[in-house]
Amino acid sequence: MTKDNFEYKTALVVGAGAFGTSIASILANKFENVILKVRSEDIYKDINEDRINSVYLPGIKLDANIKAILDWSELDPSEEDSLELIVSGLPTHGIRTFFSENLVRFNSYLGKGIPLISLSKGIDPDTLELSDDLLNDFFPHYRDNITFLSGPSFAKEIMEKQITLVTIAGRSKKVLMDVATKLETPYFKALPNYDIKGVLLGGALKNVLAIAGGIVEGLGYNHNTRAAMITRGIVEMLRFGKVFNARPETFYGLSGMGDLILTTTGGLSRNKTFGLEIAKGRKPLDIINSQRTVVEGYKTTKAAFLLAEKYEIRARIFKGLYEVLYNDANVEEVLSQLMQAPIKFEID
Repeated sequence: MTKDNFEYKTALVVGAGAFGTSIASILANKFENVILKVRSEDIYKDINEDRINSVYLPGIKLDANIKAILDWSELDPSEEDSLELIVSGLPTHGIRTFFSENLVRFNSYLGKGIPLISLSKGIDPDTLELSDDLLNDFFPHYRDNITFLSGPSFAKEIMEKQITLVTIAGRSKKVLMDVATKLETPYFKALPNYDIKGVLLGGALKNVLAIAGGIVEGLGYNHNTRAAMITRGIVEMLRFGKVFNARPETFYGLSGMGDLILTTTGGLSRNKTFGLEIAKGRKPLDIINSQRTVVEGYKTTKAAFLLAEKYEIRARIFKGLYEVLYNDANVEEVLSQLMQAPIKFEID
């Protein structure tokens, strides 16, 4: 692709994890310059010298128009002046620290009307806030500029250009259509949705159920058990959604059922893999400390438990998993307790 073929000038992606890198790769189809803000020097060198991200997406070549920066001083003034899109690939627990340190810069960007896409899928375990609450705290005047992407999308398969559909949620139709257009390729499409809370809850809570799915599979339970866990998990997700005034239909869409099916059954799911390791008897923190990839579902399990307690949400699967991960409860005993619960009608 020659310089004249690009539709847009510059996009900035903060965070070079697997998903952030895959979104950068999508944007490289349409943007002349894609800047990846990274924290680690090894990833920085990987991308700029060898055109790969060997930590998170080993063996997959990146486009030549993707450039990594460690420090803001490396951002060329012409790139900053031509910035047309920002993507935050930060984990939920990293949002507050990063934007506290870079508030002036991003206030300036958003003040120019540049849209921001958040890829975060989690709930802050300290404040019980979703990523929209966290970002709105920092940018109360630019809420219409901020959007939230979620849905069934393994980073590796995006890099392989496999057809992928996701949801993009926000407040402004104009911004949503603009962002969706900038993301669209022959293999990737984002469908707009106004239900921010529903999209974020689906993306966060499915990670918890993916861990549960990994544990169930690791213990040798097969399709019947996994199907039961998925369907009853959706019921519990809907109860959380009711507290946040989310639309029930959202949980049956891409960011709810779609993402849940993918992460509870797919072999590339970090959360499911974490659950498989738990089933082997490994301790949660030992697993987390042994790897660089983020398991959002671990902290979200605690947040979901606290939300369920605070709002008296009936969520036996979520509470049971909390006991396993945080109180070292025996998995088989928790499953037995779930099966011994009083019989209730299937539909609330």
